[in-house]
Amino acid sequence: MTEHLIVFPDRDDAERVADDLIDEGYLEVRVVREALAGEDDGEDHEWAVHVVEGGAGDSAGDAPTTGARERFAALAEELDGWYDPDPV
Repeated sequence: MTEHLIVFPDRDDAERVADDLIDEGYLEVRVVREALAGEDDGEDHEWAVHVVEGGAGDSAGDAPTTGARERFAALAEELDGWYDPDPV
């Protein structure tokens, strides 16, 4: 099981990416509000898509993790966000 965190400044972007990943077969995908280090104001928190790859029954879990990392990093860059390949 591998976890990924894709962080976006915009909630709509995070929800759209999460919906797309669910449509692709990722079963463990959720949008969360991400409080980053040094941010005390709730308005400054960003939106993150948390993806668990390789969970029980996850059809997308068979995809190579390296490919998922590259794709998630590209999505983050495209939408002015950032990607954490090891959010634990």
